[in-house]
Amino acid sequence: MLTRKQLELLVYIDTHMRSNGVAPSFEEMKAALSLKSKSGIHRLVSALEERGFLRRLPHRARALEVIKLPASFQGGSETLNSNDLPNNVIEGKFGKETSNYSAEYQDSLGPENVSLPLYGRIAAGLPIEALRDETESIDVPSTLLGSGEYYALEVAGDSMIDVGIFDGDIAIIQRSDTADNGSIIVALIDDNEVTLKRIRRKGESIALEPENLNHETRIFGPGRVKVQGRIAGIIRKYDC
Repeated sequence: MLTRKQLELLVYIDTHMRSNGVAPSFEEMKAALSLKSKSGIHRLVSALEERGFLRRLPHRARALEVIKLPASFQGGSETLNSNDLPNNVIEGKFGKETSNYSAEYQDSLGPENVSLPLYGRIAAGLPIEALRDETESIDVPSTLLGSGEYYALEVAGDSMIDVGIFDGDIAIIQRSDTADNGSIIVALIDDNEVTLKRIRRKGESIALEPENLNHETRIFGPGRVKVQGRIAGIIRKYDC
């Protein structure tokens, strides 16, 4: 199963190699797929390698080899003619009303992934920007996201376990400086401490409520709490 971005990259590499005799650079791939960093290309190439569609040749520059393409695109040949490729594949438009490729392969496509910056553990006691590690990111299904900007945080502690948020979970956060009363938010306290809690406002005071009876609600005066984002989802890895 290929994601849309994996398919788009595979087709781009194959078309580029047949036209130019050499694989595209990672910078060219990044531009072709409209990605912000080459780290996303590295992950896509690795995923295509693991699935047997690409092979990296050692000790050579631009050393990529397309091993195969999805059967629905091959038409009996080893490579895909770029003239036979529907424009909607390159553009990533996979709606049934516009798709020209086989329904069998369309059904095999997974959801498109989006790479989000992965910040540090949320109980680290630092502002969000101080937690950020530019080298860390996580791919999440686009179906988890709506409009706006998102980032991911690793949860530390058990203060929200009664709503199903556990130590070690990855919280998907929609960046925002506002939140409705009762929302679960990333809160910055006194420009120093970051925590994930439910927000309650009463007058000029703000209460940050845990979802665990073993933890106490904390109440703060005006200007002490800033909203850094609202929770949009949770990703959990099970060790069985």
